[in-house]
Amino acid sequence: MTAQNERHRLHGRLVESLGERWGEALYTFACCLLAIVLSGVAAYAAKQPLLFPSLGPTALLFFERPMDAPSSPRNALIGHAVAIGAGAFSLAVFGLSNDPSILVENVTSARIGAGALSVALTGAVLLLLRASHPPTGATTLIVSLGFLQTPPEMAALMVGVVILTVVGWIVNRAAGIPVPLWSAEKS
Repeated sequence: MTAQNERHRLHGRLVESLGERWGEALYTFACCLLAIVLSGVAAYAAKQPLLFPSLGPTALLFFERPMDAPSSPRNALIGHAVAIGAGAFSLAVFGLSNDPSILVENVTSARIGAGALSVALTGAVLLLLRASHPPTGATTLIVSLGFLQTPPEMAALMVGVVILTVVGWIVNRAAGIPVPLWSAEKS
């Protein structure tokens, strides 16, 4: 068994007692439930959009593959920051910074361009930085399609990522998984 797949304390006990499939499923279920509830409570208390769609796949990475480089705090935080920046840049390039979202305005050639540019730019920059984190494809679209596009909303997105990353790290560590403080060995 590789270091990436090693099981530790609570995580290992679940797998031993329930089998790999059910143990992994229960661990992921419980941890995702806790992490998203805590993120939601923070969003509710702050009355800010700290809970948004790309946190779901980020949470799944944190608890399904906690030792993989894309699951590291480094990749999650850099990844979402780059995605937000690429989304904002794409809005500016296509003159959409003050336009309503795609839900209000419908699909336009400018929205298609902004969405495509934001995903392409996010992917390329993250590969250059060796900070791949696939859920950022959703984050950059959230911005470039205008769902959350003002500077305060973009800041709230990043705060939401920070909260989930901290919760994910604490929960995995409490369960005995030696997740890295910042970066996995091969990032």
